[in-house]
Amino acid sequence: MTASSSKWFKSSYSTNDGPDCVEVAVSPEAILIRDSKDVERAHLAVAPATWTGFVRYAAG
Repeated sequence: MTASSSKWFKSSYSTNDGPDCVEVAVSPEAILIRDSKDVERAHLAVAPATWTGFVRYAAG
């Protein structure tokens, strides 16, 4: 999975008024995370289980 060929998603809390946002792309192998101001590459890739743990922690 490469950054350029991935389907990227912004947070539902993001608006079109400001370009500062974190985007994610999901695959069975990894979750790619990037800054929406630098769309040429992913800045971070984590295992799906790691991402799930982070989301649970952040939501709690």
